[in-house]
Order: sequence, then C-alpha cells, then structure tokens
Amino acid sequence: MKKTLLSSLTALVALATPLAAQAGTLTVKGSDTMVILVQRWAEEFMKKNPGTKVQVTGGGSGTGLSALQNGTTDIAMSSREMKEAEQEKLRARFSTTGVEIPVAKDGVTFYVNETNPVTALTVEQLKGIYLGDTTNWKDVGGPAANIVLYSRENSSGTYSFVKDNVLGGDDYAANAQTLPGTAAVVNAVAKEKNGIGYGGAAYAKGVKELKIKKGSEEFAPTADNVKSGKYPLSRNLFFYLRNKPSGEAKAFIDFTLSPEGQAVVTKVGYFPVK
Repeated sequence: MKKTLLSSLTALVALATPLAAQAGTLTVKGSDTMVILVQRWAEEFMKKNPGTKVQVTGGGSGTGLSALQNGTTDIAMSSREMKEAEQEKLRARFSTTGVEIPVAKDGVTFYVNETNPVTALTVEQLKGIYLGDTTNWKDVGGPAANIVLYSRENSSGTYSFVKDNVLGGDDYAANAQTLPGTAAVVNAVAKEKNGIGYGGAAYAKGVKELKIKKGSEEFAPTADNVKSGKYPLSRNLFFYLRNKPSGEAKAFIDFTLSPEGQAVVTKVGYFPVK
C-alpha cells in the first residue's frame, strides 16, 4: 500500500514539474526569427558542455512568452519586447515580471523577387503596400503588376514589430497571405515574381533585400547601419527568463554573449549586440 502510494505521489510530482525543470536539459522556445541563431549557439554550447542538452523550438515570440508564463520553457526567444499584459500574466503566476536580456541585433528586412527592378522604398511606401492602399508595383517604380503580399502569423514578433513600426498600429491588408515562418516567406517570394515579404536579415537567401529610403539616402540592413541606427527598422533580439539566470541557463547565456557566441551571430547573418 505504501509502495503504491509512493508511486502515485511520484507520478503526481512528475506531472506537476514543468518540462523546463528537468535536470540537465535547458529548453528555449519562441521566435522563429531567432531559431537558426539559437540552434547554432546550442550546437556549439553542447560541444563544450556535453552534460547539458539544449532543446530549441520555434512557434513565434508570442508562443515562447506564453510558455515562459506557464512554466514550460526555461528561456523564451522573442524578436520584440514583452508586452505589459504578458508581464502581468507572469507576475500572477510567478510573482515576477521577468528578466530581459538582449542577445543580438537585427534589421527587419523587406524582400522582393530577384527579378523585381525595385531596390528601395520608404517606410511610408511599405505602409501603403501592407495596408492595401498601394496594390500595383507601377505605383512605386516597378512593373505594371499586382503586388502579392506575404506576411507572418500574428504570434510572430516580427509581425508585431512591422505592425507597430511600419503600419502605425493599423491592421494588415486582408489579402496578405500569412505564412508560418520567415523561411516560408522567403521561399514564397523567391517563387513569386510580384511578391513582397519581410523577416529577419539572416534569412534573405535567393531574394532581393530592399533598402529603406530616408530623404535622399538609402540604407541597407548592414551591420554598420543597424549599429548606428541609420537603418530605421533595427531591433534587438531578446531572451526572456522568469528570474535572474543561474546554473545551466546562466552558462548558456554567458556563452551567447561571449566573443565566441557573438561571432556566431555574425556568421548566421545577424549583428552582435555588443
């Protein structure tokens, strides 16, 4: 009887213990923009620390922050800042509003097909396109062809960033096709000659990156322009934790912020935070 009771209690404890609490395993979840970077960090970290397993999964910034709130991830990856409502949910369950750690920089990039003659647009022109006010490429210096819009799903931090910083908080055009990750957006634009999409700078393979016009100047999402702030769609990429990092989480974050870890940022195609 005692043995049965003990087994039942053990099972209950196991069910009540978040996945994030398993010894020797560090879970990192969230931003699809950051997945390729954090997976590379995890690979390099595990080579040096074979006793620690780092599990990295995407799903979007909102998904990662929700996992942080319900205790099923150690670290949330987010390509946007945590919202006040998310902090309140975290406070309600864990009596903390979390810890924010910038780990890399990015320039949110708009992509067009390589055959598209358009090379630069203003933020206002991009706003008009994504609100559905501008529907033909000829209106922004391109061919006489309807613009095909690609967007991210609303759980994406990049979706929120573009909505806030390009669309001024307004809703995307109803005909914008939502895709589940930046790689899917890039793939769609690469195949659709009249397409336009957006995402992290590291994903721009097989498509053309648009420069952003400001007055008489044009700025590409380069390391210098992102660092100086000249590129207007620069942003930090974040790790969020419930509390100050310790143990395996601290060791992993220390690695990501080390010179070696920041060199990985550059190799992947993003920009060092330091």
